[in-house]
Amino acid sequence: MTVRLSVLDLAPVVSGSTSAEALRDTLDLARHADRLGFHRYWLAEHHAMPGIASAATAVLIGQVAAATSAMRVGSGGIMLPNHAPMVVAEQFGTLEALFPGRIDLGLGRAPGTDAATARALRRSPDSLSVDDFPEQVVELREYFDEKSKVTPAAGNEPPIWLLGSSGYSAKLAGLLGLPFAFAHHFSAENTLPALALYRESFRPGALQEPYSMIGVGVTAAESDERAGELAAPQALSFLLLRQGKPGPLPSPAETAAYPYTPIERQIVQSRLKDQVIGGPETVKRRLDELVEQTGVDEVMVVTQVFEQADRLKSYDILADLYGSSLDPR
Repeated sequence: MTVRLSVLDLAPVVSGSTSAEALRDTLDLARHADRLGFHRYWLAEHHAMPGIASAATAVLIGQVAAATSAMRVGSGGIMLPNHAPMVVAEQFGTLEALFPGRIDLGLGRAPGTDAATARALRRSPDSLSVDDFPEQVVELREYFDEKSKVTPAAGNEPPIWLLGSSGYSAKLAGLLGLPFAFAHHFSAENTLPALALYRESFRPGALQEPYSMIGVGVTAAESDERAGELAAPQALSFLLLRQGKPGPLPSPAETAAYPYTPIERQIVQSRLKDQVIGGPETVKRRLDELVEQTGVDEVMVVTQVFEQADRLKSYDILADLYGSSLDPR
């Protein structure tokens, strides 16, 4: 596999831990990934979720960029309906000015939270709509123009990506000539159609040719059995989220003790089957197959396991398997 490898981090808060510890673990993982040669490190915006500490995404991006030296650092993504485009431009213009050539601005069109929280973010009684997303993207890009009066955004535009889990943002990214990142890790059934739509819709813009990336859930360990054990808590976390009961990432003991119903076991198995989970040989085979099927230029790996040491080791295994795909340091 010759595609680039990158990291997606949600700063997971695990059971019995705190958000402060989760943020320290994020900086630890970022330094580790930087040393290993991963190409970029993105943080995801989610709000009012007890198991995710990356809500203040722009702030955390600045901390990660300051703690590393070579990786690109960015958002995967900023949920644009939650924010005034000018504020996003100011934040990311600041980051680009501080860390020139290392910042990415990935944009999503979903609020990434419930309606009440989304309204609180925008301080507006009006219901939020994703229908004006194209206009918001255009407005945001205008603030980065060198003739703009918005300081420090003017002249400090980072590369802008569109993120998606369906065909909407795929087509828009193609029409605007922007790079596109697809959330395969939670919408695997839509991956191939969305990528095809992106390539079919592509018109030269910021890019002359399409550039695509997929987010993939990966849990690598010394054996298939061990990897399966490590991956089980995040599948339970996903189940609880679907049931409207979000919480910290469960421990392996809590996961083993959970009284699954037959339908819950089906949901969990469905969640796990679209991820890359296993020992080194299994991970390499499945990841190679996925890259061949999708034809993407880059894979962004998200690893949600309970122990930080196991998370670091999973990325170590990927680095051993795909050293030629990593950036030399």
